[in-house]
Amino acid sequence: MRKEEESPYIKLKETLDFDDCEEVIGLQKLCSEYDRTALKLELDFKRKRGEVQNDSTDRINEFLYYTDGRLVGYLGVCLFGGGVPEINGMVHPDYRRRGIFTELFALLKDELNQRHWEHALLLCDRNSVSGQEFMKTTDAAYDQSEYEMYLKEGFKADVSEKRVTLRKAVNQDAMEIAQQNAIYFEEDLREEDILMPEEEERYGSLIFMAEADGKTIGKVHLEVTDTVGGIYGLGVLPEYREKGYGREILLQAVDRLIKTGAESVMLQVAVKNERALNIYRSCGFEITSTMDYFELREREA
Repeated sequence: MRKEEESPYIKLKETLDFDDCEEVIGLQKLCSEYDRTALKLELDFKRKRGEVQNDSTDRINEFLYYTDGRLVGYLGVCLFGGGVPEINGMVHPDYRRRGIFTELFALLKDELNQRHWEHALLLCDRNSVSGQEFMKTTDAAYDQSEYEMYLKEGFKADVSEKRVTLRKAVNQDAMEIAQQNAIYFEEDLREEDILMPEEEERYGSLIFMAEADGKTIGKVHLEVTDTVGGIYGLGVLPEYREKGYGREILLQAVDRLIKTGAESVMLQVAVKNERALNIYRSCGFEITSTMDYFELREREA
């Protein structure tokens, strides 16, 4: 082996190319199987946007650690619609307790400081022993948790009830979508968080407005990636809740994904959203993992 391949080195990149993604996917599979935990790296989301966006921002989002000629550590930043950065990563089981993740994390914090971000979210599977121990060494504080749920095999969506119509969103719906997100996620509406539905469709994400009796009552986002159908951002406006609309939107979403070719269907829901959790369970979904979110805030000078 050549000497330069034996020495550890770090690659800092704005985006991942195809070969990078393949290496990260390989490491992700190894770590997930070893730890029996989930990693929310959002590689498909990043790859789709990387194929479309060619403009360079000169900002580092990807931190890759190599030694012995192979990728053994990774830390990545993901931004959804310009919102709060979400950060997740991993280290090869054979290379842990060598300070690799600590080194990558220090570089990440330097990058966050240069961007003058007020806060970011660090993600860690509830059952990841090494991940949870690392969180204790950071300045991050627990913020929230999210369940990942998968539809039970063989479940048949009953879409016989037709009170709700799902209409594919267009750019004119952008403000309505942003206002609904602000309600559902209990956050302030910010201009940089506004999604343009027709632009999102270019990346494979479809947004549907839920309508009943000629009025908009909610929305849902659907996406199929490698035969897995994803349901995101499903919500019903407060004045239309407790009428069964949420369940009907969910069943229609499942039906659409399966007809599109999805072999499995998954969704994510905040742990504190007990109402939504009960609806999802009643529609055949079961919890497969729990992701904890820790908030990292910029230190005051």
